[in-house]
Amino acid sequence: MSDNWVVQNLTNSLNIWNEKLGEVWTLLTQSPQSFKGGAVWSVIVSIYGTLQAIGYALLVLFFVAGVMKTCGSFAEVKRPEHALRLFFRFALSKAAITYGMDLMLALVEIVQGIISNIMQSSGIVNPEGTVLPSEIITAVEECGFFESIPLWAVTLIGGLIIWVLSFIMILSVYGRFFKIYIYTAIAPIPMSAFAGEPTQSIGRSFLRGYAAVLLEGAVIMLACVIFSAFASSPPVVTSGAAASMVWTYIGELIFNMLILVGSVKMSDRLVREMMGL
Repeated sequence: MSDNWVVQNLTNSLNIWNEKLGEVWTLLTQSPQSFKGGAVWSVIVSIYGTLQAIGYALLVLFFVAGVMKTCGSFAEVKRPEHALRLFFRFALSKAAITYGMDLMLALVEIVQGIISNIMQSSGIVNPEGTVLPSEIITAVEECGFFESIPLWAVTLIGGLIIWVLSFIMILSVYGRFFKIYIYTAIAPIPMSAFAGEPTQSIGRSFLRGYAAVLLEGAVIMLACVIFSAFASSPPVVTSGAAASMVWTYIGELIFNMLILVGSVKMSDRLVREMMGL
């Protein structure tokens, strides 16, 4: 590595970015069960099992409330077709609570398959790293002391922005895992709402919201693939003063990073719009 402070600072900032981008790439290919070695998932499974008892209690409550609201009189319940429909609703709702974990894991596998297909179709195994061009390194190293003063300011501002964007991006991906765990742990309660016809919309909204959180991973992966395509064709280094060269290059690079981070941050909103939530 160069002994120049400006070059070192820019290189370290880009290394942090490449490291976080690689971590995002790795996290998106992980399932919730394998995240952090599976320690978090075991806690979620335990909480899910505990909330199942509450879900069964709410199941009966929603079922009785639904029968009272949809049936004009007790005579309607005695009708075979109506009684059979109520029986199937209750049985399916109970199955949704009992086997809800299996259902949610099946959705996870489907989305992980989508993410894998995006990776295979793009032909990108690992994200393209961003490297400081040799032209800029040479121009910076040839600057004198007074010529380097504006470079320090540009480097400090640009490096700080890159650091902030890196951590915003990785926090967004970690936040997706937190939402998946929260949805999974509390699933028995909203799924019990399927027992009552007036309350079944709660269960539907829950499943659609869970699917939207999972699909965020596919949108983020797609954004990373597009950014890697941009990174494979880095910004053109313009000729001129070293400060101007660095500022132009860093500005265009940060612009591309902002697009990626913005896509990651807006993945939740984008998927929810597609799901009609």
